[in-house]
Amino acid sequence: MTYPKVSIIILNWNGLEDTVECLESLKKITYPNYQLIVVDNGSEGNDADVLRERFGNYIHIIKNDKNYGFTGGNNIGIRYILNNSEPDYFLLLNNDTVVDPEFLTEMVKVAESNPSIGMAGPKAYFYDDPNRFWLVWFEVDMRVGQAFHGRGRKIDRGQYENIRQVGYIPGSCLLVKRKVIQHVGLLDESYVNYWDETDYCFRARKTGYKIVYVPKAKIWHKVQQTQKRESGFRWYYRARNHFRFMRSHATKSQYRSFLLYFFGFYLWFITGICLIYHRGDVKALLGFYRGVRDGLLAR
Repeated sequence: MTYPKVSIIILNWNGLEDTVECLESLKKITYPNYQLIVVDNGSEGNDADVLRERFGNYIHIIKNDKNYGFTGGNNIGIRYILNNSEPDYFLLLNNDTVVDPEFLTEMVKVAESNPSIGMAGPKAYFYDDPNRFWLVWFEVDMRVGQAFHGRGRKIDRGQYENIRQVGYIPGSCLLVKRKVIQHVGLLDESYVNYWDETDYCFRARKTGYKIVYVPKAKIWHKVQQTQKRESGFRWYYRARNHFRFMRSHATKSQYRSFLLYFFGFYLWFITGICLIYHRGDVKALLGFYRGVRDGLLAR
């Protein structure tokens, strides 16, 4: 097997402990040809200095003056790499993950097997329940604008062991060929967070690239850590970007069907989730409603 160069981009935002654990797991990978770029996305403390002191030349740190979101932060990393290096692949990796030593080898192996493969992603488990699926593969039902996936918080008993073409790969771990970025461009920064990776994969698919799930590549994700920092922010961008994505990628009939589903069921379902499951989380509910408003108005 040949080993094309991979540039790994990790965003850090007030997540020093998670980033350290992620980097320590990357030190153990078997893939020999990679570089690591850590983009500190405006952390409030001295995260960048601590990481620089601890990991030295193992990483290159870009220190942003503020939080540019998932899309802006990753694009800053991508632009830096394009101006200073010539990798064959880019890997976007969440800082609240840990990786299997073979994960990158397995993804590159599959991506190299077919020139039409533009992106690849791993099998993902819960960090706190390491044999239970978090996410496996994703599709989008454009009639209702809903993503669905093969996992259902199930224990891994070998039920998702086949490489398969999928609708999109979550941004927690997304391997992208350099030529995709050359043809498709960067992430759409208007998304900020949420639905951005879905949009990016759909844009790649429209230019003829395949998106594949690689079951032998494995990561573990600290899902609870992400959710602690979200609340109203999460619900706002999820709602706003839901409309943004559908306007960009749905046909007129699909968009009309989506609106009927959204206002006939989904809006009331999320309202119930916020009021009952999240015990009256008014901040989350207001964020969701503001996102719906701005999504409809294309703000």
